[in-house]
Amino acid sequence: MNLLEQINKERLPKHVAIIMDGNGRWAKKQGFLRAFGHESGTKSVKEIIKASVEIGIENLTLYAFSTENWNRPKLEVDTLMKVLINALKKEVATLQNNNIKLNAIGNLEMLPKTAQNQLLEVINLTKNNNTMTLTLALSYGSREELTNAVRIISEKVKNNIISIDAIDDSIINEHLYTHNLPDVDLVIRTSGEHRISNFLLWQIAYAELYFTDILWPDFKEQDLYEAILSYQKRERRFGKTSEQIK
Repeated sequence: MNLLEQINKERLPKHVAIIMDGNGRWAKKQGFLRAFGHESGTKSVKEIIKASVEIGIENLTLYAFSTENWNRPKLEVDTLMKVLINALKKEVATLQNNNIKLNAIGNLEMLPKTAQNQLLEVINLTKNNNTMTLTLALSYGSREELTNAVRIISEKVKNNIISIDAIDDSIINEHLYTHNLPDVDLVIRTSGEHRISNFLLWQIAYAELYFTDILWPDFKEQDLYEAILSYQKRERRFGKTSEQIK
């Protein structure tokens, strides 16, 4: 039985988030500039998106560019932005044909205008698609997201729009970039690093974590299936005991 046949379609994670790590190291191993790794990484992006749709994942979030990534060398940042723009242009048909809705989270105003415009165009073109929501985390940092949420909620309390006693999980959720998405069920990180790197800190509170040594450009459909099978073998208790879950 192949990996795909082993997956229980009734127990799929509703929201998978991936930290796509290792493009630069992959390129260096091949003797190329880091920028070449980012180009190659887009092939894995396309394959994983298609595989996610085919097995029935409803929400897929990809950590494409963090707030900290702005500190990388200018050449690499410029290349990443070009890769983003080109990928958005090339993959509109793929998104439409697979009924995928594009979403983006992060401090998007930090992106170059060309990237912003291309992103908004594709978001608008795919807004009525409903098989899967693909979210790109761009210029994203979870601490910044949470700080912004606290600031907005505080302003609303100050202006008597929200009472202090009304603040709960749902109020905080409403003020996050991901307010239209469910909590993350499964986080996948490639390249052998075992950390979260300021990614969806609130949203992954009860997520299952899956780490692999595979560098992102080498992460393929079968690797995604392995991650999902690992997820399905785990018992998700959400603070309860095994007996309560059963």
